[in-house]
Amino acid sequence: MDITWTSIQKQRLKELNINSILQEQCFESASERDFAFQDLERQSVTKGRCHLAQFQKFIKRPLLSRFEQQLTEALNLRGFVQVMTPTIIAKGSLAKMSIDDKHPLFSQVFWLDAKRCLRPMLAPNLYTLWKDLLRLWQPPIRLFEIGTCYRKESQGGLHLNEFTMLNITELGLPLNERQQCLEEMAAFVMSVAGIDEYQLEVTSSAVYGDTLDVMKGIELGSGAMGPHALDKKWGITTPWIGIGFGLERLLMVREGAQNVQSMGRSLSYLDGVRLNI
Repeated sequence: MDITWTSIQKQRLKELNINSILQEQCFESASERDFAFQDLERQSVTKGRCHLAQFQKFIKRPLLSRFEQQLTEALNLRGFVQVMTPTIIAKGSLAKMSIDDKHPLFSQVFWLDAKRCLRPMLAPNLYTLWKDLLRLWQPPIRLFEIGTCYRKESQGGLHLNEFTMLNITELGLPLNERQQCLEEMAAFVMSVAGIDEYQLEVTSSAVYGDTLDVMKGIELGSGAMGPHALDKKWGITTPWIGIGFGLERLLMVREGAQNVQSMGRSLSYLDGVRLNI
């Protein structure tokens, strides 16, 4: 009978971002397995310490921070304007997104009091900006925001309670160009991220209904377009497209990491390296 890693060994290998193929190894004896584990752990620790030394001396900025800058510069060159909006939003803003007390997402929200919460998404603030900017600027209006969102997500290697979203929107484009523009924007972000061979899938969202999701084993991004049923609550009548990406998930796929926690804000990881080494 083949012998596999113990549960403790599996957890440690995942923490250290050991290749998933190696995590599926089988052995003829426990001693062979334990020797292989010690060797893998030793190699990973050596590699991690070396990277942290390079990080201290030369890199000096976490991967997530560098990625945000890379995306910002690329989007600016493409004609998109960056905005920065509040992290604390009103309950009424979520209600306009159809997230009321009965909505599945409502229980995942971090509430500060009866009327305010930490934003679970960037969209409510972007809708608010759209209305004013459509009055002040000539379309097309191209906006993006990179910011932290908060949800009481299920625990595991793919979820974070505190994560970084990129939302890209364009208002005032012809109706017959929306789908093409949405696909082009997905391709643009994936190119900047350095990820290829992804798939686009039409699926259903609890907020937006039909969405165009960007997939590579896991969901990396999700796009929608308007006119949409939500628009009326915000006073929006202009056609639009919007697409959002989780930056930590993009980095997880690009870097071949085994858990999304290593790519995000953390006290356990620095620049993707587990610190208990």
